[in-house]
Amino acid sequence: MAKETSVVSDFVAFLNASPTAFHAVDESKRLLRDAGYEQVSEREDWNLEAGKKYFFTRNHSTIVAFAVGKKYVAGNGFHIVGAHTDSPCLKLKPVTKVSKGGYLQVGVQTYGGGLWHTWFDRDLTIAGRVMIREEKDASASYSHRLVRLEEPIMRIPTLAIHLDRGVNDGFTVNTQTHLLPVLATSIMAEMNKPAAENGPEDVSVVDKPKHHSLLLQMLATQIGCDPDEICDFELQACDTQPSVVAGALKEFLFSGRLDNLCMSFCSLKALIDATSSESSLDDETGVRMVALFDHEEIGSNSAQGAGSPVMFDALSRITSCFGSDSNLIQKAIQRSFLVSADMAHALHPNYMDKHEENHRPKMHGGLVIKHNANQRYATNAVTSFVFREIAQKYNLPIQDFVVRNDMPCGSTIGPILASGVGIRTVDVGAPQLSMHSIREMCAVDDVKHSYEHFKAYFQEFTYLDAKIAVDM
Repeated sequence: MAKETSVVSDFVAFLNASPTAFHAVDESKRLLRDAGYEQVSEREDWNLEAGKKYFFTRNHSTIVAFAVGKKYVAGNGFHIVGAHTDSPCLKLKPVTKVSKGGYLQVGVQTYGGGLWHTWFDRDLTIAGRVMIREEKDASASYSHRLVRLEEPIMRIPTLAIHLDRGVNDGFTVNTQTHLLPVLATSIMAEMNKPAAENGPEDVSVVDKPKHHSLLLQMLATQIGCDPDEICDFELQACDTQPSVVAGALKEFLFSGRLDNLCMSFCSLKALIDATSSESSLDDETGVRMVALFDHEEIGSNSAQGAGSPVMFDALSRITSCFGSDSNLIQKAIQRSFLVSADMAHALHPNYMDKHEENHRPKMHGGLVIKHNANQRYATNAVTSFVFREIAQKYNLPIQDFVVRNDMPCGSTIGPILASGVGIRTVDVGAPQLSMHSIREMCAVDDVKHSYEHFKAYFQEFTYLDAKIAVDM
């Protein structure tokens, strides 16, 4: 029970520290460093050693961590859990300054397939990264800084029912005109301007102001720089309500971004704990790995998404550190295995007809193996057997999911990596409700089940895979 409590409390802390993909990667880096993992750079040569643990980041929104077995030789396999760091949200536009009807508003664009009606009447703030210019000895350097404004500073107000009597017959959101957060009123913003700003607004080297000076000043104050040192940013609106263990019996987690920070955290903690002791890697002949990608919610087609060469680059570079034969990477891929971990749809008591009758994942039921005959999920009989066999050995619950034939099926990074790299893949995920809402929910038990299952996978796969005969 103490271990379960620790996993859940650590996850809640991870959620509350990770309002954006950038923050999730930063928090992952902290956890890995604390566990003895060494950071390597894709821009530099790698000098890896068997028995050691490493990680690298790309764009500070994707992170790959790996532990090399002490008995590893080039050509041996990689045992991977893949997840993603991003979630549907409202991202700030390149020009955010909007003034209408006596209000200062912030221009945003939709990211991913969010349930946008859930963003109304929430206490919002802003977080992300900012590019900063730093002057020293008449020379300029540039760096990115993570930023998060803790206080609620914005809101997207709904229209009163008195002005829209038919709203309860169907609330339709125009994402261009209805989703603009209110930052302040024009008159209060003008009255609170510093004296030096009582002229035209100035933003860095741009003549026409792109952002409200009030917004830039808040960001600069939080970062500890001058507003004119802000060169650019990638920011998003965030809910300020913290993640909590909740429910009448404290059996649920209420939070944003469970999809997919739940799988990201559980896989990362499983890797850390499966490589924590001096002897953890003594008999390991492979490489244990976690890869957390950005941009899954919009198709993974970016330099740091699962559709990029990130995964293949990592496998190739690690293999080449231990052997010079260029053919070894192909052998390694065929000996490797990927668990594509992305949250699953729990049965909803108010919409039970949305699930196929014999495939209804439930809270507390453990990880869900996802199947789709049209390969929207990459699971097959061999890969599902591997994951099910590990569950049986460790007495862990397991479930199955198939979408109804009369409904479209979502997808994950699983098919992208399975087809792009050629690696055996199983698609799994913990069951949740309210997926893609600003506020989601899952079961506390399933966080623990996911962590235990991933940890068992890292510890057991090498031995189990040696007993499986396919393509012989």
